[in-house]
Amino acid sequence: MKKTWHKGRTIRVLTHTAVWAIALSLPYLLDSHHGIPHHHDNDGHEQSFFYLNFITNILWIGPFYLNAYLLTPGLFYKRRYVIYAGTQVLVFGIMLLIHAGLFICFFNLPHFNPKGAIGFLLPAFILTTAIGTTFRLVRDRMQADQLAQEKQKENLKTELSFLRSQINPHFIFNILNNLVALEQMKSEELGPTILKLSSLMQYMLYETDEERVPLAREVDYLQSYIDLQRQRFGTKVPVKVINEVPDAYYEIEPMLLIPFVENAFKHGVGMIENPLIEISLHLSGGILYFSVRNRFNPSSEEIKDRTSGIGLDNVTRRLNLLYGDQHVLRITREDGWFAIALEINLHEC
Repeated sequence: MKKTWHKGRTIRVLTHTAVWAIALSLPYLLDSHHGIPHHHDNDGHEQSFFYLNFITNILWIGPFYLNAYLLTPGLFYKRRYVIYAGTQVLVFGIMLLIHAGLFICFFNLPHFNPKGAIGFLLPAFILTTAIGTTFRLVRDRMQADQLAQEKQKENLKTELSFLRSQINPHFIFNILNNLVALEQMKSEELGPTILKLSSLMQYMLYETDEERVPLAREVDYLQSYIDLQRQRFGTKVPVKVINEVPDAYYEIEPMLLIPFVENAFKHGVGMIENPLIEISLHLSGGILYFSVRNRFNPSSEEIKDRTSGIGLDNVTRRLNLLYGDQHVLRITREDGWFAIALEINLHEC
């Protein structure tokens, strides 16, 4: 941390030094007589005026930083405009006195004209003050924008972590119901089911902390969940799965697809004539096409438990946060079918 801080400070110092070196030397590189009053050209003091103006230009560094780091945040930001203006007049008076002292005492130049000196120094002072204020305003604005972006990013991470924590207990609750059902039926599938659940738990605990996981791993997780549900319902609920995801490497937010399948098994079983669940996964051109359809009984919706809506509301929020306009989600209820169709552009994520 300290090393990074010192490195950043050194870069700023070097940058400011380079900018001032260019700003102070550029006029003299373009015009060797820049800043020297013409009526002094033939009186033998040309070199003295050259050095006087060069030193005066260097002195503008003081008002610049005084205005940028003290007067603007201390007075201008606090709307103490009268004190701010009075301080600027005082600073200009000090610069005028320094210039006069150099003119008369250090270089022994004749014919000092206060009115001419004010006319000569005032434009440069106004320009320096304006640049110093603008520099501070722009710098503070950039820092505020950066802080807002970092805060938004942290809030996003916090919200996504909260949404994931909602998914995990909901999912575990459903799987435990599966195990209870298998135990009641004295099914020989109980042991293999527990092992499969153990594999799922390992994925949930150790891999879903990552921002992205391989798409193939997420699909395997989804298939394991479907297998568990098939063991629970047997032939009572036919499940058709089409998986056309190739081995090409893509990444996706973990546990993003499972809520849709959970929802299908929750609402697509029970008091439904000819229940059927259809799940399709297809990848083409970097776009994942995912759909889930299940028959449902509208009259039985009211007796579903109150947690049934957690999954879909949760995943919809996550999709909006993570993928924005890089995804399309369509949810329809018609002719006794509940269907979702999801498209995610994995190339842009």
